[in-house]
Amino acid sequence: MSKRKITGRRVAAVGIAVGILGLTGCSQGAADNRIEVELVSYKPEAVAAFEKIAARFNETHTDIRLKVDSPNEAMTILKTRFIREDYPDIVGIGGDINYSNFLDAGLFMDISDLPEIGQVKQSYLDMDKELEFIPQDGIYALPYAANAAGVLYNRDMFEENGWEIPNTWEEFNALCGEIQGKGMLPLYLGYKDTWTCLAPWNALAVGLADSDTCSQVNKGQTTFTEAYREVAEKTRALLDYAEPNPYAYSYNDACTAFARGQSAMYPIGSYAIPQIKSVNPEMNIGSFTFPANSNEEGNILNSGVDLQFCVMKDCGKKEAVYEVLRFLYEDETIQIYLDDQGGLTCKEGDFAIPAELEGMRAHIEGDRMADYQDHHYPSEMSVDAMIQTFLLDTGENSVDTFLARFDTDWERYNRDLIRKVQQYQKETEGAK
Repeated sequence: MSKRKITGRRVAAVGIAVGILGLTGCSQGAADNRIEVELVSYKPEAVAAFEKIAARFNETHTDIRLKVDSPNEAMTILKTRFIREDYPDIVGIGGDINYSNFLDAGLFMDISDLPEIGQVKQSYLDMDKELEFIPQDGIYALPYAANAAGVLYNRDMFEENGWEIPNTWEEFNALCGEIQGKGMLPLYLGYKDTWTCLAPWNALAVGLADSDTCSQVNKGQTTFTEAYREVAEKTRALLDYAEPNPYAYSYNDACTAFARGQSAMYPIGSYAIPQIKSVNPEMNIGSFTFPANSNEEGNILNSGVDLQFCVMKDCGKKEAVYEVLRFLYEDETIQIYLDDQGGLTCKEGDFAIPAELEGMRAHIEGDRMADYQDHHYPSEMSVDAMIQTFLLDTGENSVDTFLARFDTDWERYNRDLIRKVQQYQKETEGAK
């Protein structure tokens, strides 16, 4: 889950339109006779970085011209263009439900023959594979940049009080109790913006539930009532250590409060660091993987693909497009993006880890990472609002009520997908 909340609708209509009309190729050549490769990115906040990258590419290539667009409401624009068969050559999107829908609609090219695929950290390739509704042969995205979520903490406050970084759920609770005992606030949550409820939810879930939980539910192999009970219970437990009535405070409020030293910790992703530093540029921020388990070995870093590149199927400029992808995956180019946007690279190699994420180094370098669970949730289901409603429910059976609703709503919003997945299972088993 990135700070930018994805609100676009599923692309069932796009899939139908594509199925009927077929793909007709990509953008036309540039006026100066160079082959023009158009890249549309869903990250308008990265315009400056992409302008530098495009300028550098165009200065060093005489036969290809790279054009990058990063419009506001990019997902809506992309879906409209797909319906009109006005395809860019490359799209830069997140590793989330939109990628799943576009892939399911047959829009992307298999790029498994691109040598740079061999330089991608395996965790991020695995995340994309788990986003496939139906298993696909091949690779359809080049993971580029990622973020990480767990717990941010005030380094100076920890050092002044001699607090140790917790490695287990029990140690985390003991630390929160110790902080409270000193009359200080352990956590700030800021749940007024419902999407923020997903931050600790996701960071706990990667260590407590299987990374392919949603796929297992679609196959009828488990239920959310079975898989998510501990996640729900521990998400609720955080309220005991947070500001009173966290639903009255927004994401910006929480970032500001943490920046001003009003809490020792903030369970959020790396994407919040620029906002926090805008309030307190000198803040000494540290981080650690959420200690969701009773043993450190079970703790997994919540990291997801924030940006990846996909090539449109049947694009007639494969050689030129691959040259662009090769350029984008050069260390120097990746560093331009990271210097502007922060975060982590999906590429293996000796890249600097931001100082604020140093505490997550062991999990990053050890490839002990798993995707945000909400990257598999349909936007129509509004799981963030469901979690907020659950946390507001003080009834004795609130966990049971919430989990039952999760199962019911999942079936409601994924009925066609579940039928498709289970039909695939039958056909596969019948072919054995």
